[in-house]
Amino acid sequence: MLALFTLGVISLLTLLTTSSIYSLSPTYALNKPYGVLSQFVSNKTNKSQALLCDLPSVSSLPEPLMAVGRLDKDTEGLLLLTSRGEFSRRVTYGVGPERVRVEKEYFCLVDGIVDDSALERLREGVEIGGGEGGGGYVTKRANVRRVGCDEAVERVGSREGYGAKSIRAARHGPTSWISLAIKEGRNRQVRRMTAAVGFPTLRLVRVRVGGVELRGLVSGGVIEVKEEDVFEGINVDV
Repeated sequence: MLALFTLGVISLLTLLTTSSIYSLSPTYALNKPYGVLSQFVSNKTNKSQALLCDLPSVSSLPEPLMAVGRLDKDTEGLLLLTSRGEFSRRVTYGVGPERVRVEKEYFCLVDGIVDDSALERLREGVEIGGGEGGGGYVTKRANVRRVGCDEAVERVGSREGYGAKSIRAARHGPTSWISLAIKEGRNRQVRRMTAAVGFPTLRLVRVRVGGVELRGLVSGGVIEVKEEDVFEGINVDV
């Protein structure tokens, strides 16, 4: 009897501990279309611009929700939506005393055929400005690689639907895809990084946040995801 009671107490404590980390409140992954702001409420400067609540797939979700971080208006891809401020804080600012950051992966369509030298500079860190006192800021190490067209199509998903955006015609010059995975989030950082090595970004799509991937989700589409998948490989119980 004592053993059963002890087992019951342990199970209850496990449930309470798990619930404190992974809430029963749903978390969603949105494939944010091009041209949509990462916010639910307009302000004086963007009254006429599309918001998250203008997307049919988002307007039907339970409220209140917030975007976890943000994607620029001209950036597409994976944007997490939640009602839990603590979850948003952990994803944005890191987990535990050491603030272990969640890795975010972007697919970048760049102007030109990216070379090995540019890839290595991106891996090691490049100066993009915006440092303390107005000086330069050097980005931290990143995971960078070339991406083939087939993988880009598979990972980026369909551009059809709400806010579909066309890319320049091939006659204007060659382009190439790269994958850039970082644990930082400075203003327009990825675009500034590729520009710093001579390959401006023409299209930018976030394809992964932690262990949650965009794969197969159409533009404007929403699916429910597990919070623990976002923190895959990270000890969140700290």
